[in-house]
Amino acid sequence: MMVLCIVLFTHNYYLRHPEFSEQFLTVITAICLFRWIHLFVAKWKKGQFEKLNNQVFILSVVLTGFFWGIGFSKFMIQSGEPEAKLLMVICSIGLCAGGVVAFIPALRLSLVFSYLMIGPATLAMCYYLQNWPLIITFVLFLVYMSLMAIRGNKEYWDALENEHLLKQRSKDLEKLSQTDSLTGLYNRRYFDEICSVEWNLAMRNQTSISVIICDIDLFKQINDQYGHQAGDEYLKEMTSLLKQNFKRKTDIVARYGGEEFIILILNEKNEITIRLAEKLRSAVQNFCLTHNGQSIQTTLSLGLTTDIPGKGDKMDVLISKADKALYESKSNGRNKVTVLE
Repeated sequence: MMVLCIVLFTHNYYLRHPEFSEQFLTVITAICLFRWIHLFVAKWKKGQFEKLNNQVFILSVVLTGFFWGIGFSKFMIQSGEPEAKLLMVICSIGLCAGGVVAFIPALRLSLVFSYLMIGPATLAMCYYLQNWPLIITFVLFLVYMSLMAIRGNKEYWDALENEHLLKQRSKDLEKLSQTDSLTGLYNRRYFDEICSVEWNLAMRNQTSISVIICDIDLFKQINDQYGHQAGDEYLKEMTSLLKQNFKRKTDIVARYGGEEFIILILNEKNEITIRLAEKLRSAVQNFCLTHNGQSIQTTLSLGLTTDIPGKGDKMDVLISKADKALYESKSNGRNKVTVLE
């Protein structure tokens, strides 16, 4: 709108061609105001009717290029007005180049906009056999804009894809740093980080934290008798049993050592936590792994403790109590759940 006003009101062009100037300015102003209003409506709706908004946007861009191109062609075929024509050429070239760059993510829109802006004037000048050097310049300009749009579009999407792959790679690396490669559970380092956060929250809200440490009984014998592949397979199956029993979003399960696992249960009654531990112990006792035609079966020992953190209390103390409870389960014949208050 502002560019067109500069063209029309410079050198009193508007006074010499009032009817055309009013029509041209009215159409361009109406389209620009519509686009401006649509921008605010689209932001207000925040993603609603996204497909419709995109279609309306594309239509408004096409109409802008089309009507500007028609007006530009009218400028170029009229007699006289060399100053206005020169100014119109400069402004049209600039708007066309800016539009091509702005719409590069949508290649077809970028190309259509440039050809609508410059194409009608080029065709009109060819028809009336006017200013062949300028016609050739317009053609070369459109070819250059097309090549720039194609190259820019490819570079844009390549860069976007690389950025997406980089973000995905960063997420994958972050996940790898948090999880155990064999079981897919959280690793000990990340579990310690989570514990620190949850302990402080529980202290502030005065809610309970329960810790269960469990150890596969006689796991070394599985590795020695059936091989490490069998041992790894058993650990994976153990992971499935853990996930089946502790599946709340707030339940945090991690591999704590070779055949040792630790579970953090937040804000749960002690009797329910004990019931979950017993359910896991029973599930492991009844589970049998078939590996290379051989049946592998063992049991699980568990140590459990629950506490509501007080000021000055440490999470390490709670884990040590659970570890002590696990030791008692092992000492008292294995395949047991021991609870320390």
